[in-house]
Order: sequence, then C-alpha cells, then structure tokens
Amino acid sequence: MSSRLALLVSAVLLCGGCKVTSDVGKPCLLVKKGTGSDTAPVLEGDLNAGQDFISFGSLDCEDLVCVKDADMALETVDIGNGQKQVKGYCSKACLENALQDPCAVTDPEASESVKSRMACRPLLLDQKALDDLRQSDPATYKGTFGDNNSPFFCAGKATSASSGGN
Repeated sequence: MSSRLALLVSAVLLCGGCKVTSDVGKPCLLVKKGTGSDTAPVLEGDLNAGQDFISFGSLDCEDLVCVKDADMALETVDIGNGQKQVKGYCSKACLENALQDPCAVTDPEASESVKSRMACRPLLLDQKALDDLRQSDPATYKGTFGDNNSPFFCAGKATSASSGGN
C-alpha cells in the first residue's frame, strides 16, 4: 500500500512542475461570420488601419479567437482570385489583474514582436457597453460576440491612441 502511495505522490509532484502550453500568440487567419454557420475570410479591405480586430470562430486557435491588434503589421495570405486573407494571432478571454499572467506566450510559432507586447486588455466595447447591448439586443449580441461576456482578451499592448473591435 505504501508503494502505491509513494508512486501517486511522485506522479503528482512531477506533474506539478509541468508547464501548460497554450496557443496564445500562435499565427492564425482572421475569419468573419459567413452564410449560416459558416465563416468567411477577413480580407485586407475589411480592416481599418489603426484598429484592433477580433475574430471569433478561427479554427486555427484552440479558443477559436484570432486577433490583429492595431499596432501589428498587416500580414496576409494569398487565397486566390486576387484576394488576401489577413493574419493575426491566437488569443483567449482573460481576467484583468489575475495573480498569474493569463497571457503568457508559450507557443513556439509566436513571433517575438507578439510575445513582447502580450497583455490582458479590453478589445471590445467596455463592460458597460457590452452589458447594455446584451440586454437591449440579445440576438445581435449573440450573433456578434457569441457567449463572450467580457471585453478582456490576450492581445498586444496598445501603443497608439486608437483601438476598436469587430
């Protein structure tokens, strides 16, 4: 019995030191709501310069959230017919002022420029505006933001004065 207990304690102690990886910061492709439940690519013309863009439904990311922040250089992928889909990086909802950094970048594919700027910050409307929209127009809210109830996501720290969300 004591050897089983020792084995169990050893396993718990070994796993306690394991580093949990996430795909925050990993490159992804931005998508937008298409027809029905499908998604469509976000193209260069869909973005406004100097604004944050948050994309829900990106299959490249474990939390289905892909972001292109206002200060990120525009990167695209040619998808044919002269169209270019915009690249971003994987994100996730986070809690502001968490005890541990919820936005630590551990994905080996993440660029250094993303790693050095990652923080938990609001990307959407402020909390009051989100709450007001959810109450006043639940269908539009659900269609735009899904089940998300917080404006805070892992994203590059804003260095410019402008930011917004889509």
